[in-house]
Amino acid sequence: MRIYRNTILGKFGSMPELPFPASLSISARIARSIALAALGLMALGFLCHAAGLRINTTQSIPVGLYRMTDGPVAKGEYVIFCPPQSVLFDEARERGYIGAGFCPGGYGLMMKRVAAVGGDAVAWTQEGVSVNGKLLPLSIPLEADKAGRVMPRYLFDDYTLGESELLLMSDASGTSFDGRYFGAVDLSQVKGLIRPVIMF
Repeated sequence: MRIYRNTILGKFGSMPELPFPASLSISARIARSIALAALGLMALGFLCHAAGLRINTTQSIPVGLYRMTDGPVAKGEYVIFCPPQSVLFDEARERGYIGAGFCPGGYGLMMKRVAAVGGDAVAWTQEGVSVNGKLLPLSIPLEADKAGRVMPRYLFDDYTLGESELLLMSDASGTSFDGRYFGAVDLSQVKGLIRPVIMF
């Protein structure tokens, strides 16, 4: 081994460096590009979040980019809210109806439209949800979800919402998990109004 080492050193002056395969170099560049792109997206997401921008990709309300604003919560407004912590929402998260997040109970934020406010008369029936005697579109409750699991039942013939209660519904999908299944939500759960910026 000593003779071999001296021969190599005598010929080249130092131990030659073995070149890395070109494929490894390309892979490293691709990995670096992906990492930089991911960091860029994270930074963009942080800036958008700090600016009050929220992206909705669900069927609860029209898909698009929304901006959070302050103001009174009125009928017809879109809101972003934390679901109230309950067994019903625990099951909804486990089934995938709602996402995981940082709301109490580990729930993700939800986006819905305010269909009724305090003082409105609401009826939940098999035909759908009515507000002050008018049936809401896309409000017929499903018997079961796509996996065949029985959906929650929330049936009241006539209920007048309390001063701080809201009925939050989807105006974009008949299969959304909304007030037809979980009833009224307290105003304190609402984190803000959201106004559409760009619809996709």
